[in-house]
Amino acid sequence: MNSGAADVGDVLLSARRICKSFNGVQVLFSVNFDLRAGEIHALMGENGAGKSTLVKIMSGFEQPTSGEIVLDGKTVKLPANGAAEALGIVIIHQEFNLAEHLTVTESLFLGREVTRFGVLDRRLMRAETRRILNLLGSHVDENALISTLPVADKQMVEIAKAISRDARVVIMDEPTAVLSREETKVLFQQVRKLRDKGTSFVFVSHKLDEVMELTDRVTVLRDGQWVKTSPTAILDGESIAQLMVGRELSSLYPTKNEPDVDEEVVLSVKSVSTGYVREASFEVRKGEILGFSGLMGSGRTELMEAVAGLRPRTSGEVNIRGELVASGDAHAANRCGLAYMTKDRKSKGLLLNSGMTANLTLQSLGQHSRYGYLDPKSEATAMTRARRRFDIRVRDGNVVAGRMSGGNQQKLLLAKVMETEPQIIIIDEPTRGIDVGTKQQIYHFISALAREGRSIIVVSSEMPEVIGLCTRVAVMREGRMVGVLEGDEISEQEIMRYAAGLKKKAG
Repeated sequence: MNSGAADVGDVLLSARRICKSFNGVQVLFSVNFDLRAGEIHALMGENGAGKSTLVKIMSGFEQPTSGEIVLDGKTVKLPANGAAEALGIVIIHQEFNLAEHLTVTESLFLGREVTRFGVLDRRLMRAETRRILNLLGSHVDENALISTLPVADKQMVEIAKAISRDARVVIMDEPTAVLSREETKVLFQQVRKLRDKGTSFVFVSHKLDEVMELTDRVTVLRDGQWVKTSPTAILDGESIAQLMVGRELSSLYPTKNEPDVDEEVVLSVKSVSTGYVREASFEVRKGEILGFSGLMGSGRTELMEAVAGLRPRTSGEVNIRGELVASGDAHAANRCGLAYMTKDRKSKGLLLNSGMTANLTLQSLGQHSRYGYLDPKSEATAMTRARRRFDIRVRDGNVVAGRMSGGNQQKLLLAKVMETEPQIIIIDEPTRGIDVGTKQQIYHFISALAREGRSIIVVSSEMPEVIGLCTRVAVMREGRMVGVLEGDEISEQEIMRYAAGLKKKAG
């Protein structure tokens, strides 16, 4: 198998014949990957293809079972736990690697503090932090505690930290997953500038449009094996997707199932306010998929948490299947048949150090108990059913959730939510950080639930997602609902007009 490697002499960092096993389960099979000096090289593949494992090996966070890493033409054993930064290799993790109790400046200079006459030069470090954040177009306060920052700002700090280290190789694992379009645009401008000065980037992403826009070459992995390396310019998004999944994706979105206009209203939200969100009203009918769109920070998640009882309301009412639910009462919302699937599967959705079964039944323990004790047989049956229903693919049935691919984690989270048998499901960012093949599966799962008569609210930052799935789309801006689109109105241009404040109408 030809690895598609760059010409000898162009290569800065390469992985050669890399194999990797965890607990006897092999996840990489003789993979080759070459990174040239001054290039942006995309690494793509479905969840479970081995991308994250490969980049951890190329940055020293994992050691290969066999094979070698070559830097500047010499075989090296990269030091562990981030020490490879001393060799100029920096990784921006998909999971943040920030100390929550430190300030932004302290995080950027952790381990390489600047001193003057033996005393920390805080003024110089703050000024340098501000300079780098300004380069990225970020307004993050350099004196703010990491713990107080929203997710998007934490990602910008991670990126700033990598840039501040004058790295020769920057490995970016899903860097734009939580960034707005404008933040992504600024990031790409800085990446191109650094590339033109000789910095090399490995760009791990599931976003085909971003790969096509930013990168010079693409390498695709499938099932732990190398598939193809090619200049980006000679590929298109469809061909990359087919390489990733090994099949055509002509039906990414299922056929929409338009509910009857006279179908019963199962969820009614009237004039709900909760801090940032003001006077939001909408209804959901049985069997409907209602989308919520808007720019990052528009208040979509805050509204949904208020509806689900996870956040107190300051005013307004929520009526679920004919019953008024008190503010902040998540248990009452659950009893009425409403479930909320968080967008943050790693910190709020799953117990990463626990197994699949423990995660699956966590919200439905009463259904799997007898005489006050958990029934392992009932749990095992539920796990078998969930793996079949949601196509959860793992080689080791005893794997902990944190070791599963992002796509399988998302399927497990959906299975966990559905184990309570809800009739109304709020799904926040259903496909964040997962590959195109798994996206297709999630979309078809959601459509199937609606056809069963369940009602779905899809909150998504990806406009093609809400356009492809939903029969109505509500748009939010600055904490307010500014429009509800139906039929031919549902388009990227129309959604953006409302999200940007160019249009407004009653919901």
